[in-house]
Amino acid sequence: MKTTSHTRSHLLDSLRNSTPWDLIVIGGGATGLGAAVDAASRGYRTLLLEGEDFAKGTSSRATKLVHGGVRYLAQGNISLVRDALRERGLLLQNAPHLAHGLGFVIPAYKWWSKPFYGIGLTVYDLLAGNLGLGRTRWLNREQTLKHTPSLRRQGLRGGILYYDGQFDDARLAITLMQTAFDEGALLINHMRVTGLQKTFGCVSGVIARDSETGEAFRPHARAVINATGVFVDDIRRMDDPSAANMLSPSQGIHLVVDRRFQPGDSAIMIPKTDDGRVLFAVPWHDKVVIGTTDTPVDHTSLEPRALEEEIEFVLRNAGRYLAVPPTRADVLSIFAGQRPLVKAVNADGSTAALSRDHVIRIATSGLITITGGKWTTYRKMGEEVVDHAVPVGGLEKKSARTALLKLHGWTTKPDGELSVYGTEAEAIRQLPGGNLRLHPDLAIVEAQVRWAARHELARTVEDVLARRTRALLLNARASLEAAPRVATILAEELGHDLEWAGAQVREYETLASGYLLTAPPTRAAAKQLQRESALSQP
Repeated sequence: MKTTSHTRSHLLDSLRNSTPWDLIVIGGGATGLGAAVDAASRGYRTLLLEGEDFAKGTSSRATKLVHGGVRYLAQGNISLVRDALRERGLLLQNAPHLAHGLGFVIPAYKWWSKPFYGIGLTVYDLLAGNLGLGRTRWLNREQTLKHTPSLRRQGLRGGILYYDGQFDDARLAITLMQTAFDEGALLINHMRVTGLQKTFGCVSGVIARDSETGEAFRPHARAVINATGVFVDDIRRMDDPSAANMLSPSQGIHLVVDRRFQPGDSAIMIPKTDDGRVLFAVPWHDKVVIGTTDTPVDHTSLEPRALEEEIEFVLRNAGRYLAVPPTRADVLSIFAGQRPLVKAVNADGSTAALSRDHVIRIATSGLITITGGKWTTYRKMGEEVVDHAVPVGGLEKKSARTALLKLHGWTTKPDGELSVYGTEAEAIRQLPGGNLRLHPDLAIVEAQVRWAARHELARTVEDVLARRTRALLLNARASLEAAPRVATILAEELGHDLEWAGAQVREYETLASGYLLTAPPTRAAAKQLQRESALSQP
């Protein structure tokens, strides 16, 4: 499998000299990247433009699960669950270096919990069919504690063990970017779409501006796909200023803590919290991710921030089930993401009950918008939106190939701490700094920074520490301490001076401060939180 290596100057030259494209995809998150891979693999000339960085928004802030959606089964949405379970199985086959099966334990503190949840999860297994990851089974108390030794022991009767998938979201995004290049697409990050071009009232291209130089581009295409997640309404209003909002976005947060809060080999799934959602404690890159919330928001942001009530909600609900409840002082990083939920009337104003299924809309101008959905179904979403784009653009009909398409770096032999790079892990070790850690508390070597600049279109310290590696999410303070060295290496690789490196560090410090949990509540509030956790034990 070939290694992707494109300089930005080469990419911009390709954009300047391009003839009309078959498809332009706006947005480099899960949905846009899935569409680009699908379109390019069918042989369509495909251009993807991302205004910030690949997976900058929601697509790097997931719960790190590839799942069918147990709670959607409880809502009766069988078709969504069946589709998601099939896509889960395909992703684990197509990217085994990035996604794998993981056991999840639902602790049972009531006598009826095991049969109640066990029956539902047996149906979950049946819906997965031959793409299932393992059979659901009931556990006694001792077996439950073996899988999840951090659970509260008092009142624990046993548990239910089921299987789902886990992945690294931003790394999958980078892999999809590389796969799209492998299939012949052109992708450029830090290239913001500022307007749409029209011919006789129909969308025929975009207007874009390079964030680094300010240069403007006006590429044309036979069809344009709007795959900008929570920002789809902004693009829709470039087409029709009077367009009503499609979305009713919600926010979810996650807290990252040390592995000691779940040292076992399984994740913990809490089936019902105060707002009706499930809560997960998931081992990930030798840390534990705890989340999530579902809070309606009235505005969208590339860098949403956790609300105080969300932080308390996660700590309180986790504290009900863990023998040693995590505190604010234990949080290594906190991150928030926004979900592009399709607008609906909901009597109580909540978003927890809204479907996560995706929606495709075609405007009278021909602008194709896709939104909703989740990471697990990115491939199916990409296939479906390209199917819709073919008649809009008058393109020759070609069959989708992505169901069996192995993604860039495919391998079934994980390579230690660099396993997410697949077959390219050894090439990274051969670069300067292949055995030099950036920070004692980060399992990241200097060579990964060079690789990110040379082969993964990383342009900033944030690109490297937030998404090419996951340092910002795993340990925000350690990432801050590593930032100066990252800036120095990037300056060397990209041909910048020390002044640029210093500015990069200052920008990253501002960004990363929002991932630190630095403002504790008052002593009275902290005591109240502890009392609530103690009183509400299962």
